[in-house]
This record gives sequence, structure tokens and C-alpha cells, in this order.
Amino acid sequence: MQRYFVLNEQFFNGQQITIVGDDYHHIVRVMRMREGQDIVCCNENGEAALCKITKITNDEVIADIIEWIEEQTELPINVYIAQGLPKGDKLELVIQKGTELGAFSFIPFLAARSVVKWDEKKGDRKVERWEKIAKEAAEQSERTRIPSVHHPMTIRELIEFSTKVDYKIIAYEEEARNGERANLTKILRGIKPGQSLLAVFGPEGGFSEQEVSLLKESGFISCSLGPRILRTETAPLYLLAAASYELELR
Repeated sequence: MQRYFVLNEQFFNGQQITIVGDDYHHIVRVMRMREGQDIVCCNENGEAALCKITKITNDEVIADIIEWIEEQTELPINVYIAQGLPKGDKLELVIQKGTELGAFSFIPFLAARSVVKWDEKKGDRKVERWEKIAKEAAEQSERTRIPSVHHPMTIRELIEFSTKVDYKIIAYEEEARNGERANLTKILRGIKPGQSLLAVFGPEGGFSEQEVSLLKESGFISCSLGPRILRTETAPLYLLAAASYELELR
């Protein structure tokens, strides 16, 4: 069943929902849905409702709420993925697949070894595209909330942001080379539902020594992600899959 994320202001008296814009276009032009068909709508509080389309006009779809649905599709912890800006469309892949795997939020950061340089003039459009990718992936994977996507941060801004989370780690390939195995397991087994985890991943060239030192001095725990060295776009997905296994499947 098709799923759409709507703003709380689009609800009327707790009984109807008005859908406009891109979602209207998707319902009417792409899916060619008709009055009487059912859809699922999720509000900004992460609540989902089964709805029936009752009216389609030239610019809006009106749907009546049939019932609220009890769903458990979100990870029990809030995982923030901080990714050093990579080349090409790798970050888009991380956002799409990371959303499917349950990430709570994505934070690109301006790493010392990032080949890509952030263009502030095009920045808003870039972030809008990332947000759209997250929204579509959240709909496809039947989540009840869309992960937020931040504007890129500096390493100092990221460290300041980290003061708001419960656990913070740096995925560091040197730990894999040195045989470290236990840190990630300890954290995932110790974290409690409702708590938060910030995981930082370097770009293609990895972290600089200064970045590693800064993060460790700020309380980040250095972890390996197994004995193999993962690509920058693979590592966040490994972490999310490990979190899902430990917290949802065991």
C-alpha cells in the first residue's frame, strides 16, 4: 500500500487529510489512484493512519482517516550517521540505503581528506535532493518517520553536536588493522531503547591524524567494523545492519 508523509497541519479535526504538491502528483499522475482507494499517511509525530481517498480535485487529494495503525518499524535507538563528504553520488546511496536500514539522521561533514569541496551557492538545492531521497526511501521501506538531513558541518561543529547524544563512535580502519573487535559490540549491547548513537565515518581517504585526535579527545570511542576494510559508502550500512541485528533480531 502506498505511503505518504504529511505535515501535522495537513490534518483536519483528526478525521481528514489534505494532500498537495509532489504527493498529490504521485497519487494522481503516477499511481493514477481513484476515489475509494486506500493509502497510509504518516504525520510528523511518527504516527501512521490507514486512509481512504474520498475526493480528488485539480490540486489536492482529500482522504478520510479510517484507523490509526500500530507499527514498529523504527530502530529502538536513534542512530546519527556522520559521513565525510565523498565523491560522486556515494552520499546519496548512503542516505537511501541508510534510511531503509533505520538511520535517524544524516550529517555530512567537511573532512580534511574530502576530495569534494562544498559549494554554499548550490548547498540548499543539494540538501533538498538528499531530503527527497530520504523521504522516498522512508516511504518505500514503510517507515513512520523521515530521517533528517543536515547541512554539512565542520569537524568542530560535529564535535559540538555530539554533546547532545548518549554514545559516539568513530569508525577507524586502523583499529581493524590492529585487531580491535570488542568496542562496537560493547556499545550495541549496552545502549538502551530511546538512547542515541552518533557514528562518524571518513571519506575515501579516511581521517587525518588530527581529526582522529580531536574526536578521541572529545569522547568518541574508536571502533573497527570487522577485519575487512570497508568503502566509505559501505561502512555506515554495516553499522546500521549490526545495530538492527543486535537490537531487533536477537
